[in-house]
Amino acid sequence: MTAVIAAPAPKLLTPAQRRRAKIIGIVLLVLAAFTLLVFGIGTEGDATFKFVIPGQSPTEIPDLTVPGAGSSILLAGVLAFLGAIQVTRGFGDKANLVLGIGLILFVLAFLIWAAAGSPLGAFNFTSMLRETVLRSFPIAMGALSGVLCERVAVINIGIEGMLLGGAFMAALVGSTQGPWWGIVAGVLTGGALAWVLAVLAVRYRVDQIIAGVVINIFVLGITSFLTVRLFAENPQFNNAQILKPWKVPLLGDIPIIGDIFFRQTIFVYALFVLVAGLTFGLFRTKWGLRSRAVGEHPKAADTLGINVYRMRYLNVVLGGMIAGLGGAWFIIGSVGRFDENMTNGRGFIGLAAMIFGRWHPIGALGAALVFGFADSLKQVLGILQTGIPSEFLLMAPAIVTVIVVAGLVGKSRPPAADGQPYVKE
Repeated sequence: MTAVIAAPAPKLLTPAQRRRAKIIGIVLLVLAAFTLLVFGIGTEGDATFKFVIPGQSPTEIPDLTVPGAGSSILLAGVLAFLGAIQVTRGFGDKANLVLGIGLILFVLAFLIWAAAGSPLGAFNFTSMLRETVLRSFPIAMGALSGVLCERVAVINIGIEGMLLGGAFMAALVGSTQGPWWGIVAGVLTGGALAWVLAVLAVRYRVDQIIAGVVINIFVLGITSFLTVRLFAENPQFNNAQILKPWKVPLLGDIPIIGDIFFRQTIFVYALFVLVAGLTFGLFRTKWGLRSRAVGEHPKAADTLGINVYRMRYLNVVLGGMIAGLGGAWFIIGSVGRFDENMTNGRGFIGLAAMIFGRWHPIGALGAALVFGFADSLKQVLGILQTGIPSEFLLMAPAIVTVIVVAGLVGKSRPPAADGQPYVKE
């Protein structure tokens, strides 16, 4: 007798999920209409994408030239197709993925329109992606710092201040003692500020949001004051050496990928090591298990013999040191000098990347790359002379932050005890 295997019942969506699925479909249809009317109809000329960085790329790769109007119309058709399916029957659990694909297609249509309408008619795609990885570094450091802190239920709003403080000390020490000591100074400064946060939040149970805001305001004030009183009068203290990119043997010779990932500074390589190490540590070691237990149910963790206070101190200080390394990048890995408020909100964007990445190191890195792309995009658009006002280009990272957090994240759950002080009974 043949056994009949019943097909699994389709997963039922809640009213909120069905409503969000409809909204995603409508957003895709709106993007399709915008792409057709703005980027497609009326666009003249061709767009050329270059994949070779002059003087660096080891392999000659031919340029890719596409028709501006035809390519945008085709992409608009794909967006309309995805939107129609999403509105009528939906993609189920893959709705966020489809929305992400739709946004990528929209950005691609935008780049084609920008290149086709530019006097230059072309831009270097590989160079932009390489710059994306580099500019994502401080955002990723802020996100990883947030992951470490919130995994033990401490909200770290002070990441912006730790980035800024690390940048200031990296400039001061790096200018007088050399770039490597500047990096060490930035890391230690971030750790010291994080220790202050831990004392306020863990020992004295001060509201964690308020404690983080206080750190941000204090660091912004003290660095602005010292910039005027110390660096302006002694410019030799604000002239640090910048570390040059280093090519990884063999890997750096891979076409396109080698230029993007393996011809970077030591900071980017440290980012990859940190993401791999934290992923392994949080989910494959005793320290990671204890950290997650403290973040989810500190009372149960305490009952099992885990020192909740010690774990929170440890993770917050480690997170601050990572943020301090992110601050050192602004000096040793980027411009070589400190300017007032030069972090420009990267710490807050890092928190958004942490949420987008669902409190996971790999997810945080992926989200940071999205924000880094938005940051590098404004530079590309300025080079292409698209006519878009510079004020709108400066808004690009903030706009992407709002879109990602409001539209792509969906339902995500932080650690259960996040932000809650613990009192040992």
